[in-house]
Amino acid sequence: MKVWIGGEIVEGAEARIPVTDHGLLYGDGIFEGLRVYAGAIFRLPDHLRRLGAAARALGIEIPGGLAGVEEILLATARAYGRPEAYIRLLVTRGDGALGVDPTLCKSPRIVCIVDEVRLYSESKQRSGIDLVTSSLRRPSPDVLDPRIKSLNYLNSVLAKREARLQGADEALLLNAAGCVAEASVANVFCVRRGVLRTPPVTDGALEGITRASLLEIAEAMALPNRVESLGRFDLFDAEEVFLSGTGARIVPVATLDGQAIGSAGGRPVTERLSGAFADFIRGHGTAL
Repeated sequence: MKVWIGGEIVEGAEARIPVTDHGLLYGDGIFEGLRVYAGAIFRLPDHLRRLGAAARALGIEIPGGLAGVEEILLATARAYGRPEAYIRLLVTRGDGALGVDPTLCKSPRIVCIVDEVRLYSESKQRSGIDLVTSSLRRPSPDVLDPRIKSLNYLNSVLAKREARLQGADEALLLNAAGCVAEASVANVFCVRRGVLRTPPVTDGALEGITRASLLEIAEAMALPNRVESLGRFDLFDAEEVFLSGTGARIVPVATLDGQAIGSAGGRPVTERLSGAFADFIRGHGTAL
């Protein structure tokens, strides 16, 4: 693991932040998860654009601006020295007094971590994961806009814990209206009646970079697709269900709440999209 912090790149075990950092104390900050594929950062401009929008929404002035962040990302990934990697970039409000007042934090802090990540085993990637519906609900946009990747992921953490305690791999989160929002750390797709479908951000879904890529790929493949509200019934009635995300990439869902998803026909759409995504990666990277 390599970490950029305080203007230098160090080993993970050497990285330190003060206990008064508001990112640690209150989850006051934002992050981006990025992937390095074949020596290039996938869709870096899109990640930077989303980071900048989140920073403006929280009123955080990013030190050095997005150009400075890009330099940090590239430098840390180069120091890691591997063609495949996962990057976690954090921008916290910085050090401040005890108490939630953000105006007392004068200097936001940037931390960039580069390492490997594996959310699911190779066997689960092939056979599909087990999904359970969480008893928790995704907060509505008027409470916490899901498009902001804030450091406060407690809702996702507790949903994931609930799923793991039930022996499942991942949690399905619904919103207050009972519509599908997303999984704890991934977007949800289903293929129902031959149409690729995924929930809108207004239902609590993150505007995922991988999600956007798959919708773009579907258009290019002339695969019918819709962004629309989904319920659990739609997933039970689907031919295929899969999750997408920077960490997960594309992973099929085998069961939901103990019920098998799909039929004996396999997962042809998921497999086609996975293959097309591998090709798509090569044309959308920023070389290290």
